[in-house]
Amino acid sequence: MDLLVRSCWLLWVAAAAAAASARGEPGGSKSRSCAEVRQVYGAKGFSLSGVPQAEISGEHLRICPQGYTCCTSEMEENFANRSRSELEGALRETSRSMQVMLNTQLRNFDGHFQDLLNKSERALQDTFPGVHGDLYTQNSRLFRDLYSELRRYYRGSNINLEEALAEFWARLLERLFKQLHPQYVLPDEYLDCMGKQAEAYKPFGEAPRELKLRATRAFVAVRSFVQGLGVAIDVVRKVSQVPLGQECSRAIMKLLYCSHCLGVQSPQPCSGYCRNVMKGCLANQADLDTEWRNLLDSMLLVADKFDGQTSVDSTIGTIHVRISEAITALQDNKDTLTAKVFQGCGNPRVSSKGPGGEEKRRRGKPVTEERPSGIGLEKLVSEAKAQLRDVRDFWVSLPGVLCTEKVAMSSTIDERCWNGMTKGRYLPEVMGDGLASQINNPEVEVDITKPDMTIRQQIMQLKIMTNRLRNAYNGNDIDFQDTSDDISGSGSGDGCLDEVCGKRLSKSQSTRQPETHAIPKQSEHDGSGAPGCTRPSSLLLLLLTLALAAAWSLGR
Repeated sequence: MDLLVRSCWLLWVAAAAAAASARGEPGGSKSRSCAEVRQVYGAKGFSLSGVPQAEISGEHLRICPQGYTCCTSEMEENFANRSRSELEGALRETSRSMQVMLNTQLRNFDGHFQDLLNKSERALQDTFPGVHGDLYTQNSRLFRDLYSELRRYYRGSNINLEEALAEFWARLLERLFKQLHPQYVLPDEYLDCMGKQAEAYKPFGEAPRELKLRATRAFVAVRSFVQGLGVAIDVVRKVSQVPLGQECSRAIMKLLYCSHCLGVQSPQPCSGYCRNVMKGCLANQADLDTEWRNLLDSMLLVADKFDGQTSVDSTIGTIHVRISEAITALQDNKDTLTAKVFQGCGNPRVSSKGPGGEEKRRRGKPVTEERPSGIGLEKLVSEAKAQLRDVRDFWVSLPGVLCTEKVAMSSTIDERCWNGMTKGRYLPEVMGDGLASQINNPEVEVDITKPDMTIRQQIMQLKIMTNRLRNAYNGNDIDFQDTSDDISGSGSGDGCLDEVCGKRLSKSQSTRQPETHAIPKQSEHDGSGAPGCTRPSSLLLLLLTLALAAAWSLGR
């Protein structure tokens, strides 16, 4: 009997020593001091009232492994809440550097493009009075209106750029033709006749056609690129504000603080363990990856359009030069144009006021092209390409970045890292990226059937903007009227310059539809009912059917 008792006692001592050793206690004494966890807990700003001086039994623990512990239930809950706020803060901090980079690009590109347009207008105002005389001064409002329309288009207003340019040339032709022929009475009907045949006459030479082709491509490209930057900034900002769930806070608490509660010394989390926790917590964010890459790749393609023979600098910065060439061509071809107009529309009535003073051709210094000053576009594009390529994998790299920079995980695979239970090797495999890959995550319980709706909305915004960029790359203008609100959601936010992000139309915020609803352009009448009505979606019908079935079951 004595031998049996002695054997049982030796086994108990060995088990106790092993458990104590796993907690990092050199001697395996149950009366281990809780000085370390008290220090950590107090440093987080919590009161030390009620914190054990020595370890206690841990049956009350709900997150950390149960056993001897220095943490009470209140401490465990406080650590869990604090760990979640710390991770959310780390996410915002990591995202902030991305927003700063994108904001800097946005300011640089937007400033460059606006500077090109402003310099062109100033050059026009400075040179045209001396070169074109009254042909400019009596029509200065017309030129100001053109530049105003170009700015509005660039900033996202629903303007058809080709129509705006055509309207400018039509109005300019009417005014200049009247000035060049003051001896005739030219009523609106006569000018309308001339305008209808103007395309065949080519009164301004090739300047209008060349400006339309080059300006349309340039403005479509720069507008979509700057709006793309605005969308990227807004997506990062909104996603960084998505709160983490309770399961994530429990997993982060276990990763960061349970080792302190158990008295594990120098507890660096195992690499695989930390990555599984972060991949589970950031599963929804990782689902942004595909559309995020598509957006940045499309922006890189559009940026390639900024250089070349029809570069943005030489197009936007020399609009005034093209206009001056057009006016000069009209003056040079005045007699030929007059003959064609009289032949097509008839001889106009001579003015009773007499021939008047015919506009004399000015011989001032011709308008010449000037290279833009300041930071060159080539440098801006080069820097943007490098920076955009660097952040293509931003969302799927977040778990690794946070583990390395914020958690200070173990850099080697060994037996001495914290694996969530004790010091030892972490055996489970590391999960893949994205929500669907977390179905078997051993550290975070993730419901893959319930994606975060804020992040899903941002995925849709990325898709919309990518489609616009791809159209811009092909030189196609697209209708921004019904989708202008989609770009930056409920506002331009921290990262969207005013009137740059495509939501500058006079739409009431109170009546704006949710972002994802504006994606498809709905027909007002689909033949299924009164105009403006649409068929209920299949999802709605399914939900109604399930609701009726549930009500019928309860009734039984």
